[in-house]
Amino acid sequence: MKLLLNTLLLLAITSIYAQNNIQGVVTDTNTNEKLELVNIYISELEKGTTTDVQGHFTLEDLPSGNYNVVFSMIGYEKQSVKVKLPQNNGLEISLKASAIEMESVIISTPFHKLQRDNVMKVEHETVENLKANGALTLAEGISNIAGVESVTTGLGIGKPVIRGLSSNRVLVFTQGVRLENQQFGGEHGLGINDAGIESVEVIKGPASLLYGSDALGGVLYLNPEKFAAQDSVEGDVGANYFSNTQGYNTNVGYKSSANNFKFLVRGSVAEHSDYETANYRATNTRFKEKDFKAGIGYQVNTFKTEFRYNVNSAVLGIPEGIGEQSTNKTPLLPYQDITNHVFSSKSTVFFENSKLDINLGYIYNDRKEFEDEHDHDDHNHDHDDHDHDHDDHDDDDEHEHEEAALHMKLKTANYDIKYHLPTLGKFETIVGVQGMNQLNTNYGEEVLIPDATTNDFGVLGVSHIHFKKADVQLGLRFDHRNINTLDGLNRNFNSINGALGVKTNLTDNITARVNVATGFRAPNLSELTSDGVHHGTNRYEIGNADLDSEQNIQTDIALEYKSEHFELFANGFYNLVNNYIFLSPTGTEIDHTAVYEYAQDDAALYGGEFGLHIHPHPLDWLHFESSFEMVTGKQRNDDYLPLIPANSLTNVIRAEFEKPWFQKGYTFIKLRTTFDQNNVSQFETPTLGYNLLSAGIGGSFSLFSKELSVVISGNNLTNKTYFDHLSRLKSEGIYNMGRNITVGFTYHL
Repeated sequence: MKLLLNTLLLLAITSIYAQNNIQGVVTDTNTNEKLELVNIYISELEKGTTTDVQGHFTLEDLPSGNYNVVFSMIGYEKQSVKVKLPQNNGLEISLKASAIEMESVIISTPFHKLQRDNVMKVEHETVENLKANGALTLAEGISNIAGVESVTTGLGIGKPVIRGLSSNRVLVFTQGVRLENQQFGGEHGLGINDAGIESVEVIKGPASLLYGSDALGGVLYLNPEKFAAQDSVEGDVGANYFSNTQGYNTNVGYKSSANNFKFLVRGSVAEHSDYETANYRATNTRFKEKDFKAGIGYQVNTFKTEFRYNVNSAVLGIPEGIGEQSTNKTPLLPYQDITNHVFSSKSTVFFENSKLDINLGYIYNDRKEFEDEHDHDDHNHDHDDHDHDHDDHDDDDEHEHEEAALHMKLKTANYDIKYHLPTLGKFETIVGVQGMNQLNTNYGEEVLIPDATTNDFGVLGVSHIHFKKADVQLGLRFDHRNINTLDGLNRNFNSINGALGVKTNLTDNITARVNVATGFRAPNLSELTSDGVHHGTNRYEIGNADLDSEQNIQTDIALEYKSEHFELFANGFYNLVNNYIFLSPTGTEIDHTAVYEYAQDDAALYGGEFGLHIHPHPLDWLHFESSFEMVTGKQRNDDYLPLIPANSLTNVIRAEFEKPWFQKGYTFIKLRTTFDQNNVSQFETPTLGYNLLSAGIGGSFSLFSKELSVVISGNNLTNKTYFDHLSRLKSEGIYNMGRNITVGFTYHL
């Protein structure tokens, strides 16, 4: 180890003086006109600039190595150019005019490619676009991404579902580290606020090669907002009002960059009362949330590092029926009080032709759950009447006298170290180690899962091979997980996983991708050790200490056709899961509560996403978008899996416009058709289909020489009463939210 550290130090010292520049000019492919204000950005270095009036640009003080330099400008096709430094020749870049939206650099996959260069198909969406559709929360917003839905408990609690898989089968990454917040629970939400998050990426399918256990179903990757550009200061303040809940969220941010240091800070507050349907307000769907994010970065020629911190505090009502009708925003009993701290550190050391990435994280999740009065000795009124026995209170001290029935603290430290080897011919290769130490401790009167320690260790290697007519990505990984509880359970789980993918251009307009990957998931503490009533699900759950790891293999085929005015895509998948873990009713009761046991059986999920996008010439400002998504999940005995989203069809008409006084203007009308879900598990009921109509308008203009962005959107404009199949309130007979109008603004200081 000492020899390794000395070697790394020597390499760092010998390269510290290797300062390089990139210069060049950017022109229009057809007219050869010099292009001004083209964005040039190197994501690996987080450095960028823009072209001047003559189309010239210069990037200075760059370490030696190989980098993807991305050139982008509205109205032009984005281009990524591989540059090896040092290099003496200036770059001559020509951009092709295009009405197609600009692609983004994908961060969640290891080689930071534009989507068209990526072997894996990754969905990417900005939070700004998700909020433009009127989403109240991040969990609601991600359901607008093809192949992604959300299991919800009202508005404040939602968790991602990727192609029918959720909970511990989907990993969430924030600030570059895996988020751990007791996600095994059906009523446990994300615990992340969208303020300070720039974009969302979704890997749909096994990602164990890159991320280890629990990425069997996919990954939701949240990219934090970037630091300010070099030698600049930025600030903004924003707010949104939601008519349905009479709720609001506000946020304010400030960031600056000077010399080698960068700094940012952002705070936000949100409050919502019970959401309203056409017939009633859904009692105790109210919630309050506070969020604070901060970051500091430092960068010199051959080294960059950043430290980020996020604390999110939320008080979330748990609905149990229709009762009190009010617009009070303080949750009633039962409710959750959750505080989530995320500390992250990301560092990169650049060598002559390679680099070392070191990502460290610490997540501290403090979860308190307060039960209804009927569960405590000093209260005798019935569960159904609890809503009539509460006084309205507006201050946050209403529940201070209560003690949490369930109180768990989850402390997780994780590391992710990857070394990017020097490029060898056609090969780009990464090797790395990842690991996690996790401690769960109980402090409440009830114990849902025992005190336990979990340790992970994984080692991986992945290569991207560039052939003349195809790109190939392949990799192999070994993982070990140990789960050790204080009451004597000690289990070890080992797994070897791999992935192979090919991307090729069948014609100038048609791209094909084929990916085959395996993944695994070790059973969680709840599945191994439960023995009691889980109040959040109204079940008596019995674990199985002998459960085996889930292991899957998924095949993805993606075809994409793109021309200047027409796009078409078809993504199909087949996912075979061995030892799928599920809850099965025994037909008995304990303490008047139905008993469910954890069991295993092989299962299969299959389906896909299909869509088209038309922007007809010469009406390039007009867009027609249509997409269809479907998934079916079955056990080996042909029983359907639970929590499988219904098939849906989304049609959007969108117009973009620019006026001298109104920039980045847009308007849209969207109709989402969700079909009947009759393929249900043995403890679910069928769900009828429905249609939801949405519309919106937005843009920006100058106010006191600063940019003011405004958005007005409406969801469920016909005030439809309906049940979403993934709503946990459906079993209580509580409809999803009715009509909502959102008005929001962001003012750039």
